[in-house]
Amino acid sequence: MSMFGRFLVMPHESGRTQRPYNQLRSSYSQGNLIAPIQQGKGRIMSADSWSRSTRYPDMWVDPEEDPRESEGELRGERAILVDYLRSYRLTFRMKCDDLDAAQMSKRPFGPSELSLLGLLRHLTDIERHWFRRVLEGQDISRHFRSEDGTDQAFNGALADVAVVAQAWELWEAEVTHAQQLVDSVDDLATVVEGDDPLEVREVLVHMIEEYARHCGHADLIREAIDGRVGQ
Repeated sequence: MSMFGRFLVMPHESGRTQRPYNQLRSSYSQGNLIAPIQQGKGRIMSADSWSRSTRYPDMWVDPEEDPRESEGELRGERAILVDYLRSYRLTFRMKCDDLDAAQMSKRPFGPSELSLLGLLRHLTDIERHWFRRVLEGQDISRHFRSEDGTDQAFNGALADVAVVAQAWELWEAEVTHAQQLVDSVDDLATVVEGDDPLEVREVLVHMIEEYARHCGHADLIREAIDGRVGQ
């Protein structure tokens, strides 16, 4: 099942079901939507925008090249939540494809400190906080937080190859740990006790929320860097 088909399933005149995104693909292939090269009738993308997809200008890559594609239908709460989070993690990573350290650290929307590298470092600490500190109760500090508690995720996102490499290494380690932890939990309704008791499923939903929000930021930042767009 593709993440691009995860919309409300609607009845079709034939009695089959189809998803709105599939309708969009079909309409575009039949010429019912305006192609980006057409002039005077509006565009899907601006003249400076581009996509690596050869068929759908609003896609990042063609479906057969998309690592977010998953086999079969998703059934059950665990499978759905885990796959949504997996897809958003991959989406963020793909938004950083083929960028050097200067581009990763670029802040195109000043005075905002937002950069792809800053978001990467921020998401790394979000993973670390919720899975290690909250769910496992580990007494550990965040990676990008100073001794006085100041968040260094964004203002420490420097245009340095070593800084970028470290950020990816730490992110991958935290994601791997999080995946292993979730796999080890028999029931997502398991309550983690503490000052604010919560179920494991709540953490997964919150992580999906975090990545969805920041993937939106990443969309805008990446287009501002080199014009590349797409879901």
